[in-house]
Amino acid sequence: MENYPSLVTLILFIPLIGFIVNLFVGPRLGERLSSILGTTAALLAFGVAVLLWAYLRGSGYEAAVVNPPFLNGWIEIGSANISIPWQMRVDTLSVTMMLVVTGVGSLIHIYSAGYMHGDARFTRFFTYLNLFLFFMLILVTGNNFLMMFVGWEGVGLCSFLLIGFWFDRPNGVGWKNSNAARKAMILNRVGDFGILMAVFLMFWTFGTLDYFRPGEITNVDFAAHETAAATTEGSAPAADHAATPATTEGETHASENAAPVFTNNDHIPTEQLGVFGQAERMVKENHQVNFGPFSLPIDTVLVIITLFMLLGATGKSAQIPLFVWLPDAMAGPTPVSALIHAATMVTAGVYMMCRSNVFFYHAELTSFVVAIIGAATAIMAGYIALGQWDIKKVLAYSTVSQLGFMVAAVGVGAYGAAMFHLVTHAFFKALLFLGSGSVIHGMEHGEHLAHERTSGGHGHDDHGHDAHAADDEHGDEHSTAHPFDPQDMRNMGGLARRMPITFITYLIGTLALSGIFPLAGFWSKDEILGESWLRGLEGGTFLKSAGGYIAFILLLAAAAFTAFYMWRQIEMVFFGQARTEAADHAPESVFSMTFPLIVLAFLSIFGGFINTPSNVLGLENIFTAHNFTEWLAHSIVNAHPGEFQPGIAIIALALAIVAIFAARSIYGLGKSSHVAEHDPLIDRIPNGGSAIFGLANARLYWDETYFRLFENPYNRLSQFLANTVDWRFWHDYFHDTVIGKGFVSIANLLAKPVDLGIIDGLVNDVGIVVKWVSGRFRLLQTGYVRTYAVSFLLGVVLVIVILILPALQR
Repeated sequence: MENYPSLVTLILFIPLIGFIVNLFVGPRLGERLSSILGTTAALLAFGVAVLLWAYLRGSGYEAAVVNPPFLNGWIEIGSANISIPWQMRVDTLSVTMMLVVTGVGSLIHIYSAGYMHGDARFTRFFTYLNLFLFFMLILVTGNNFLMMFVGWEGVGLCSFLLIGFWFDRPNGVGWKNSNAARKAMILNRVGDFGILMAVFLMFWTFGTLDYFRPGEITNVDFAAHETAAATTEGSAPAADHAATPATTEGETHASENAAPVFTNNDHIPTEQLGVFGQAERMVKENHQVNFGPFSLPIDTVLVIITLFMLLGATGKSAQIPLFVWLPDAMAGPTPVSALIHAATMVTAGVYMMCRSNVFFYHAELTSFVVAIIGAATAIMAGYIALGQWDIKKVLAYSTVSQLGFMVAAVGVGAYGAAMFHLVTHAFFKALLFLGSGSVIHGMEHGEHLAHERTSGGHGHDDHGHDAHAADDEHGDEHSTAHPFDPQDMRNMGGLARRMPITFITYLIGTLALSGIFPLAGFWSKDEILGESWLRGLEGGTFLKSAGGYIAFILLLAAAAFTAFYMWRQIEMVFFGQARTEAADHAPESVFSMTFPLIVLAFLSIFGGFINTPSNVLGLENIFTAHNFTEWLAHSIVNAHPGEFQPGIAIIALALAIVAIFAARSIYGLGKSSHVAEHDPLIDRIPNGGSAIFGLANARLYWDETYFRLFENPYNRLSQFLANTVDWRFWHDYFHDTVIGKGFVSIANLLAKPVDLGIIDGLVNDVGIVVKWVSGRFRLLQTGYVRTYAVSFLLGVVLVIVILILPALQR
């Protein structure tokens, strides 16, 4: 088992092989083989992740650093003593992300085989999915920030490709899709600027970008950590925790190479530690970081670094102010929404902040800002979701809101709770997105069925797909040759009878997301709420307490919003009477689409028990208490178990139930039958109901505000630069007038006075002289023989005279 860590290279290599094969020979393989290849690559990668999980469980959670031989010495600058290796880290945090990415990713690959059936670029879609897995796994397996940034940029590229996958749809839909892809790319580039600045500052401060260096103590004894947290303000530095030492570079974790005599990193010089170990030591020593003409305390430097990191996280994890790209990203195929924008890519910012918990723990100001931004994003996105008609837009804003929960958890120091909610959210939000895709698929085929029935044709093949599936373009994601929108919830209703598997699994996902006991979302949301409340009570400083209280209040309200808008969606989509022919004829999806729904529904029910709190209904006797937090504590230095707060749990559960009943009373019992003309929520709020719903429906005018403040000024500036500066000035004036006319003037000067006047004149004068001379000589040519004989005689005489002239002179 000690050689298991070396398998981590395969977790990258396998999806890469799937990508390469599908890229070059996929179209010749056909749909079936192409999907089998891509799905098998994802499943094999998941198998590797499971083996790495088993390794950690069997080795005392001992972290491993693997150096792939083909990338040894990735960046080496000997003259500057710079070495940035391509190292892969196997620890509890990275393996958690590997399991989520490959596990959920495999289910989405299986689902995509049915959902994308008939698409003209079917194999290209699976090519992009495998490429995305490759880059996401680079992001989570790297042992340094530069390697993480490679994956960070790679998933951004794949997001661009997948959001704009249907860039060629007619009637302006393709332009809308490609515009959404560009929007995602641009806003993420803004965030990436923050990551780059953080990386530059880290390298200047610590001289390395490695998380941990070989030989460092990184594993944390959970019991000792919990005891230390109870006796001191917060957790002590990593060097002070009892731990099992990490392996050194190139080791495969043989137990005889361990150094159990060391319980901290005091024996290691500072420059030989990674960024987190150096940060801990510098904080203890009140180190000053020299920036040439000035220096700053390490605490201030960490605040600056983490603020730049937060900027990157707001882009990738869709937080205020860079969240507006994610709702538009629903233009991509639904499996893309489930994979990238629910379970993996958008959680990269949360992963990065949890990985960098040492920095955030010592940056109190940044933690306060993170808590406020996360909580504000959660309630803002939850409010906007109340007024959306598009089934995927509701889930998109829900994703933004739930990411706000995770970010706020990081802000209040609940790093374990943030990762716990990341995992459970991956289960039920992927379930909901895939369920929405099943609904859209059914609505699309129901529309075809209704059309075929009225025209007397047959609309489905043996697999339940439309006979014209090759032309099916999947809803808003699909063709706009007719005005029917299969994603608009106002066109739905009564689908519970038509699509029972989709309905039951969707209901489970809704209840899990709403935080209903005992589903997964209940446990993870409750832990974040409880941690926020305790942060407010026991923060110790104004910023910590204020951040905790503000986060608690806003997140509690956001949780109520979540239950309301999700049950509103259940009522409008599945209950009541069908409001269109498409809904009345919608068929259940095929097994390749419903099987992932069933698996994810199971995980949404039982996934929360991986981190059961203690002293709750005796559940710790069935499931190990704080099992997931204990697992993470071996790689997240400041992870600590969340204390169950029964009062807060009851309040949150009661709010969710009340919100569900409120949504039922407003939209249920047939009240949603006329929702196409008028939302019932407006009537239930007599004074200002229209304004409240209108603001939510208009998404609080975020896009309009950005258009006025940034996009339109940028467009006007670009038009000024293009039309006035580039075309009128640079092309028309400078090119045509300065360069063009100047060239013509110089050419005329050279052509007429110089070429015609001097050069041609000189040549012509030579010709005139030659002509005059030749004219004179021509007179000698008389044509008479006697004249030539006399001339010849005179010439002979002249030659003789010349010859004898010297003799005559002597």
